[in-house]
Amino acid sequence: MPDTPSHSTLEAVSAARWRIAISLTAAMMAAYFGFILLVAFNKPLLGTRIAPGLSLGILLGALVILVAWVLTWAYIHWANAHYDASIQGLRPPPPAHGLGTVREESASSRPGARNAGNLEGRR
Repeated sequence: MPDTPSHSTLEAVSAARWRIAISLTAAMMAAYFGFILLVAFNKPLLGTRIAPGLSLGILLGALVILVAWVLTWAYIHWANAHYDASIQGLRPPPPAHGLGTVREESASSRPGARNAGNLEGRR
């Protein structure tokens, strides 16, 4: 492939997306598997009461869920701020007022068209 500026920019954006995805995945796996390993190997610690009706295990379990939400928010925030803007910059400008565009008419938009979704034509 030719090494055009848009091609190298696309590769850089793609590499950045993979770096973010791998980092967030590693963080989520560390939180989840850390909790699971505590459940498997240190149950007495998780049974420690923090407050009446609240153990450390329940608190950490809720924290794992919260971490998932925070990591999801972090990815969405990054994608909206960086990824989408970079991809938008790589797209060619839209054609001027319909020049070069072809309008395809779907079967359901034609009068009297019969298809599985058009039950009016079946009488």
